[in-house]
Formats: sequence, structure tokens, C-alpha cells
Amino acid sequence: MRLTKYKHLGIMAAAFMAVAHGMTSCDDHEAIDKNIYVGHVLCSDGHVTSYEECQKQGKEPVAVVFYTSRETAEDGDGLAIGLREISAVAFSDTLGVNQGTSTDTDSKCGNANTFALYSNNKAESPLAEEVFSVWRYVQSAYIPSVAEMRLLYATLDIVNPMIVRCGGQPVHRQDAGCWYWTSSEVSGQASAKAWLYSLGTGAMQETPKTESHPARCIITLHR
Repeated sequence: MRLTKYKHLGIMAAAFMAVAHGMTSCDDHEAIDKNIYVGHVLCSDGHVTSYEECQKQGKEPVAVVFYTSRETAEDGDGLAIGLREISAVAFSDTLGVNQGTSTDTDSKCGNANTFALYSNNKAESPLAEEVFSVWRYVQSAYIPSVAEMRLLYATLDIVNPMIVRCGGQPVHRQDAGCWYWTSSEVSGQASAKAWLYSLGTGAMQETPKTESHPARCIITLHR
């Protein structure tokens, strides 16, 4: 009887150790990282994840994260750039109209700027109209402000290769093709000029709004 009792206790102890070992092993597993990082991708269903996880789940990547700090409420959970380039279009169809975008080159206000361009009833914006005609996904896309272009420029070494990996059009960084429209009008000349931004050098250039130049859509991420 005594041997049977000890044998039973031994079995219970072994079972307990096995459970405890299993719990320890579980705790040792690396926690799932749900943070957003530069180089992550926005999928067509609105989720943000690594490129590898996006592929594993059979989802379609539509943008690449280029900024993640949350300095203001406007930042959301980060900013991402769309995979496709908007072909050269005019900022405005006419000169002489202040279209109501911010002229503050330090403000991350591209979303508000783009809606101001689109809703202005005194001048049409082929640029804003093109944004709303090409974007078909969950979060709204818009033309970046000067400040948002600076953020994109700072991480292009990481972002551009990922755009290519996702099957998109990389940002031009050489020659005339590197000059892209921002959504910021020029202070003191808002009725006539808006800012171009070089994603090759980080330079700015005030430009008549009726000239045609390419653009890139960006997206504020909200989880």
C-alpha cells in the first residue's frame, strides 16, 4: 500500500512538473510586437504589419510606413506613403485664388490642405481631384505638406526598397523627376504659388500652381 501511495504521489508530482514546465515554456515565448515601425506596410484591409506577415496572410500591401512618432494628434499612429505615383498634374487650374491651405512649412497638415483644395469653389485642383480618384482603400489619402515631405525624405533609404518589394513605384530621387508637389501654398504668394519638394536633395522650390508636376499620396494610420 505504501509503495502504491508513493507511486501515485510520484505520478502527480511528475504531472505537476510537466504542467509547470509547459507554463514556463509559454512564458519564455517572445511576446507579439504590435508596434508600428518604419518599413512596415499598410494592407488593403487597414491593418499595419510587417511585409512578411502581410504576405503570409495573403493580404495586399498598399502603402509603406515612413514615420511613427506621435508628437501631435494629427500624427495618428504613423504616416505611410502609397505605392503608386500620381502623374504630373497642376496644383490649381487657375492663378489668382488663395485655395486655403496652410502656408506653415512646419505644420503636418497635408490632410486638411488636400480637403481645402478639393472643396474650394473658386478654383479647381487637378491635384486633389486625382488623389480622390485613385485611392480606394480604408484610410484617406492626401498630398503631404512640406513638413510631412521632410519626414518622408528622412527615411527614404528604408522606405524606397520596401516600396519596390511591394511591387510599387519607387520615389524618384534624381534629376527633374525628384520634384514633387506638396499641399502647402507659399506665404505671401498663396494665390499664385505652392511649394515643390525635392525628394532627392530635401530642397524646396516655390512654383506657379498651374505647372504640372508629379505627387505622392500619404496616409495617416489609425488602428
